[in-house]
Amino acid sequence: MEAPTIVQLKNDYMRRITDDTGIFQHTKFGVPDRSKGYTTDDNARALIAAVLSYNSSKDSVMLDLIHTYISFIHHAQNAAGNFRNFMDYNRSFVEDSGSEDCQGRTIWALGFALSHSSSLPDNLLNTCRYLINQALPHIHSIGSPRAAAYAIIGLSYLIETPDALTYSFPYLHMANTAEDQAFLPEALINNLIENMAVRLHTQYTRNKGNGWNWFEDSLTYGNSMLPWALLQAFRISGKGYLKETAKESLDFLISKTFSKEGYYKPIGSHGWLLRDGQSAPYDEQPIEACEMLLACKEAAVVLHDSAYLKQAALCYEWYVGHNSINTSLIDPQTGACYDGIHSTGLNLNQGSESIISFSIARLVMHHE
Repeated sequence: MEAPTIVQLKNDYMRRITDDTGIFQHTKFGVPDRSKGYTTDDNARALIAAVLSYNSSKDSVMLDLIHTYISFIHHAQNAAGNFRNFMDYNRSFVEDSGSEDCQGRTIWALGFALSHSSSLPDNLLNTCRYLINQALPHIHSIGSPRAAAYAIIGLSYLIETPDALTYSFPYLHMANTAEDQAFLPEALINNLIENMAVRLHTQYTRNKGNGWNWFEDSLTYGNSMLPWALLQAFRISGKGYLKETAKESLDFLISKTFSKEGYYKPIGSHGWLLRDGQSAPYDEQPIEACEMLLACKEAAVVLHDSAYLKQAALCYEWYVGHNSINTSLIDPQTGACYDGIHSTGLNLNQGSESIISFSIARLVMHHE
């Protein structure tokens, strides 16, 4: 197969499926499906894509979208500090609090935005800090492994980014009050990262065996976030066993998601992969290629092994035609991304999760 070309990223489509409330969850082909409303999950992921794009292009349209997505997340946070997820088209949330995955994904996105402090206005960064601080008391109770992984990654950005833990002031400000000391406390955040990472490691060691090097008895969605989070936690804590678990589990996941023909093939969402079973062939979801790409990029850096960069490149190439049906998922007319590969070909809808995933993958691979 010929090497896929680098597809030009068109930001117009993300703008078209975003209104003044946020990015729509689903589409009917290329038109927003208003009946499905919005989710905080998608607006959080869209924030990551918009930050990457703005960091690369300084396009004012992207900055406008960043404002919109952060505003959505702010409105999604309830009085207790948790994030609601599903909003209908009437701008009413249909739940009091979203899933644990929603909490983790939102912390990931807000932390990621703060890691790009050199390119974003202070007023937006201060909003991100405020939202994380309000959510912080609830993070320790997250039980879902994937939600914990998302949160670990988001909190790691805070620790690794200079001055991320204090508000930005337009004048000299000395952080010496009790309120200042209680805001985004570094020791607490470090403890959260380490404790959640140790829980993941413990779950892994209890569950692995007989050639099954994984945290659970199935490979489902968002798998790559688990080893990626442990790589991030290792960078923060320096605990070698976290790195070992991350590498062993990521290598196992790679063995299950790259075909012998040399292309990336995510676990199918219609059945997943159960222990000692066979992987469901379909549907292949765009978000899986994106998150695996990000995990492999991190592994290349932390493990000092460029072989993971080749895996990351294959994840990007999945979008542009190096996949199980030899067909690009990118609409050449609009730049939108189709909603995955199913048993009869492409899913012709082009929802927000898909274009966000491709945008992140494209920007990470070709603009960092």
